Order: sequence, then structure tokens, then C-alpha cells
Amino acid sequence: MSSVSKSAGAVPVHKSKAKAAQTRRGLLYALPDWLMIIVLFFVPIVLLVVMACSRWSLLGGNRGVNFPDNFVKVFENKLFWPSIWFTLEYTVIVTVFLLVLGLGMAMIVQESSKWNNVLRTCFLLPSATGLASASLLFYTLYSPQVGPVTKILSSLGLMQEGGSVLATGQSALWATIIVIVWRFSGYYMLLMMIGLQAIPGDLYEAARMDGAGSWRIFRSITLPLMKPTIVMCLVYCVTGSILAFDQFFILTKGGPNNSTMTVVQLIYNFAFDSKKDLGMAAALSLIVLVALVIINSIQMRGMRDNTK
Repeated sequence: MSSVSKSAGAVPVHKSKAKAAQTRRGLLYALPDWLMIIVLFFVPIVLLVVMACSRWSLLGGNRGVNFPDNFVKVFENKLFWPSIWFTLEYTVIVTVFLLVLGLGMAMIVQESSKWNNVLRTCFLLPSATGLASASLLFYTLYSPQVGPVTKILSSLGLMQEGGSVLATGQSALWATIIVIVWRFSGYYMLLMMIGLQAIPGDLYEAARMDGAGSWRIFRSITLPLMKPTIVMCLVYCVTGSILAFDQFFILTKGGPNNSTMTVVQLIYNFAFDSKKDLGMAAALSLIVLVALVIINSIQMRGMRDNTK
């Protein structure tokens, strides 16, 4: 009786071997992905932490641990807090413009049946341009020597003749925002269109039959159902804005008088320009990384709450 019960409860040998072989195959399939994650993510993070805690100059290399000196020097640097506030100001303005324009353009394309393809192409065309190329294009347009923008503003009395759009901090900020809005509004329009197309058309028809107007439909149907898409766009936009570098490096180089210095530009200056101190650059990079993780975690939590 006991031998019968043992044989009934035992797992067949060929099934256990097949399961083990299947597990090994699965691990082999996942091995390249894990290697890429380790090499491209974990190793750089470890190296970043080591550099942030070391006296590591650009030319001299690692000269030993000096924690927390690099972090103290970063916080005491005269450009640290101005770059933080400027980056936050830029992030808020760009995020508002891109989200509002992206949703507005998506609704225009969605509602326009006759010119749908034409409008979509016109709005998406700037997104095919690289950010560096777009910045170089607008740098030429803003140039007092060859660009038309300065001449047009001078003829309208909005600028002194021979002046430059990039001559002051505020004008340089808004000139850069125009570049980003022109380059990325079509991309966010596409993301918003995906969210709009996921809303059932029956809801709109039922609302119109009940006598709801356009604003009531937008406020009661479109906006609530678009919240997950809007939060996703918010994550992309905030992350990209905080990490802004190319546009400011090409257009302003952080000037005039460091008034358009972003956090990532300051990291570049620490590493390769003024300080040539990779330890300070790594320390500031680690601070930015932690801030991004916290901000994105809050945003993703908001996304999960909105999808419930």
C-alpha cells in the first residue's frame, strides 16, 4: 500500500528533466538582455557612485576617496542653485506648452475629416528633424547677420537694430522654448491622438444626444479619459526638460552671463570646461539621477491612481 502511494505521488523523471531543460533554455534566451542591462545600466551606475565619492580629475584620474567633498563643492558652487531654478522654470513652461498644444493639435486633427492627413503631416514634419539640427536652424534664423527674425522684430520696433534675440536671459529662454515647441509639439500630438482614438465614439454620441456642448463634452468625457495619456506625456516631457542640453549648448552656451545654464550644462562644465573635475560632475549627475527617480516615481504613482 505504501509503495503504491509513493509511486502515485512521485513526479515522472522525464517530466522533471523536460522542465529543467525548458528552464535552462529560458535563462539562455534572457541572458543577452540581462548582460545588456548589467553592462549599460548597473556598471555605469556603480562607476558613477565611485567617481562621485572620489577625487577624480579629467587628466589625473582617480586619486582616492574624498567623500563627501565632491557633494559639498557642488552645493557651494555659485552656479548650482541658479541652474536648478532655471531648469525648473524651463521645465514648467515647456511642459505646459507641449501638453496644451499637443492635446489641442490632436483634437483638431481628430475633428477634421477633410484635412486630417494634411494637418497630421504638417504637424509631424518638424518631429523628423533632429534636435541639434533644429537648434542650428533656429540659431541661423536668430542670427543678427543672416537671420530674418532680428530684422523683423527691429522693423516692428520690438528690438534695437543690430541686437540679438539671444542677448538677454529671458529672451534667450523664450527663443529656446520656441525651438523645443516647434520640434516636439507634433510628437506629443501623436501621443495624444493615440489616447483620443481609444475613447469610444458612443460616449460622444450619447453626450450630444443629451444636449451637451463641446466644452461640457471635453470637460466630462475627453479630459477624464485622457488622464493616463496626459500623465505619460507629463513623464516624458518633465524628464526631457530636466535633461535639456543640446538646444542651450548650441544656442546660448549657457549665456549670457550664465543666465541660461541648465543642470546638465553645469555637469558638462564641471567635467570638461571650467573645473575638469569628473568627481564633481559625477556627484551632480548622481543628484540629478536621484531627483529624476523621485519625480518619475511620483508621476507614475499618479498614473496608476488615475487608471484605477
